[in-house]
Amino acid sequence: MTKEGPLVFAVLLGSLRKASFNAMVARALPGLAPEGVTVRELESVRDYPHYDADLQAEGFPDIVTRTADAIRAADALIVVTPEYNYSIPGALKNAVDWLSRLPNQPFAGKPIAIQTASQGPFGGIRCQYHLRQSMVFLDGRVLNKPEIAVGSVQTRVDAATGALTDATTRGLIGQQLAALAEFVRRQG
Repeated sequence: MTKEGPLVFAVLLGSLRKASFNAMVARALPGLAPEGVTVRELESVRDYPHYDADLQAEGFPDIVTRTADAIRAADALIVVTPEYNYSIPGALKNAVDWLSRLPNQPFAGKPIAIQTASQGPFGGIRCQYHLRQSMVFLDGRVLNKPEIAVGSVQTRVDAATGALTDATTRGLIGQQLAALAEFVRRQG
């Protein structure tokens, strides 16, 4: 059985910085998506309280339940994030921790694509490994290829306008979005 019709991809951004290069990549996604795919950014991980089981016992914060509902309603999730200290940024990890505690866990069975960008030459690839590990535990269905790790991202964007200008990078991201759409359709 394959899924037919239009698709919706939700985007979870792991960066907080106002002039974030990863936010620039995330904002480019709607224009790079294949026909029939709508891309919608989720609320900022900045707005999540620090995960605390005592706070959870009082009830899940509204942002957690809204984000979980949006992920469940989407056909796929795209995580766009920088790498901090060879791993996942704390704010993103905090959001994943909150979302993972919900009943009807939103990552389970969800097609997921990961994109990282950094000013260094490796483009955040080590972060992807750690995020993949978390998603395996949460039963997310991470797309394996093509991988998107944008190295030297500062040379691939127009910092003044926030536009992703590098044609090769745009093409590779477009290929990943098309592969994610196909991945979703195959899963039905």
